[in-house]
Amino acid sequence: MNNFLSQEELKKLGLKSFGEDVLIGRNVMIYAPEKLSIGNHVRIDDFTCISGNVTLKDYIHISQFCGIYGGEAGVVMEDFTGLSSKCSVYAVSDDYTGSSMTNPMVPMAYKPKMMHAPVQIKRHAIIGCNSVILPGVTVEEGTAVGSMSLCSKGTEPWSIYTGIPAKKRGDRSKELLDLEKALLEEIGNG
Repeated sequence: MNNFLSQEELKKLGLKSFGEDVLIGRNVMIYAPEKLSIGNHVRIDDFTCISGNVTLKDYIHISQFCGIYGGEAGVVMEDFTGLSSKCSVYAVSDDYTGSSMTNPMVPMAYKPKMMHAPVQIKRHAIIGCNSVILPGVTVEEGTAVGSMSLCSKGTEPWSIYTGIPAKKRGDRSKELLDLEKALLEEIGNG
């Protein structure tokens, strides 16, 4: 048996949409598949959980044990982005100040301070293992977030961020844009 779902199995998931060359591990958990849009050349490895409004564009890899929690606000991962293993991306979060009740079994009326804010991971951004992206964060184009980092605020484009909270540590090369151009020319999209 193949470790990834077949085309027929993908069709039966009830996804909002999916493109060509989509690989979803047999042990991926998808809650509300009708809210998940997947582009072309996307691989989602086993033991990943995806829920809520999530859009995955083209050439994306989501490694094992990741969590993407889109809620109603949504998470968008643009082209050529990736999550290393054990990353968590939240567009929704309970309030931890005590002003609201918490957990999904409590009705929304008792959670007035719950956070809902969209998350964007822009082109060529990569997120290192065990990192966390919080609601409302935009990881700008070309940003590299180092392992075990916590992004509670947006980043600058083509930068390297690490730490808790994540802080800019340097600039990232744009040389990979030449490789993207060559790839797209080779496949006839350039």
